[in-house]
Amino acid sequence: MEFPHLHISIDQRIATVTMDRPKALNALNKEVISALHAAIEWLDAEDAVRVVILTGAGEKSFVAGADIAEFASFDAKQGQDLSATGHQLLFDRVAAAKKPYIAAINGFALGGGLELAMACHVRIAAETARLGLPETSLGLIPGYGGTQRLVQLVGKGRAMEMMLSASMIDAATAESYGLVNQVVSPEELLPAANAMAGTFMKNSGQAHKAVIEAVNAATEGGAGFTSEQALFGACFATEDFIEGTSAFLEKRKPRF
Repeated sequence: MEFPHLHISIDQRIATVTMDRPKALNALNKEVISALHAAIEWLDAEDAVRVVILTGAGEKSFVAGADIAEFASFDAKQGQDLSATGHQLLFDRVAAAKKPYIAAINGFALGGGLELAMACHVRIAAETARLGLPETSLGLIPGYGGTQRLVQLVGKGRAMEMMLSASMIDAATAESYGLVNQVVSPEELLPAANAMAGTFMKNSGQAHKAVIEAVNAATEGGAGFTSEQALFGACFATEDFIEGTSAFLEKRKPRF
């Protein structure tokens, strides 16, 4: 199967999905989100696949974030719809996949990119990776599950610091926080992801599905995710959003 901006290879029942928009640092736009949704649906139904590895093309970026130019002119309703649709098509869909997803973070995982990695079930990062949720620098909040999943993974205090500062952390710090499971050299990233997938493959696929469902019953959905979508949308009606996105697109520092 072929999907726009994605390369999919399958070897020994392990599928590797590579997001490929290198000139845009693999940023997520509507087309990529739709393609990933279609790919997940196909992979869930594909008996030849037991585990999925998700990574980015090139050495610079896993996913550098959402495509800001695509929503810079949105109003509050459009912003909330953007968040809700993204949750439904991609982020919640990855989290609820029937098979384990391993995020192989090969570079920048920022904003929607880190949110996508956090929606995966486990994460391995290259030593060169940089991770963060910089949305407050745009007058926004994370809108694809970041306010909820980051707290679950690293705890409230560290999550608050990362989101309020809009700063990046390196891979070693991410590992110490519990945000990633393992850190390896860039050359060892995909071999390490495949090795982890191999350990999963020794066990029952049906049991994997049940584990994912059981864990998600405690960690996915609920009022927190719904509130995030509404608050994300409300940010689009603020002067800070206009200034933050304008500054980003004009490549200058925002004046809040």
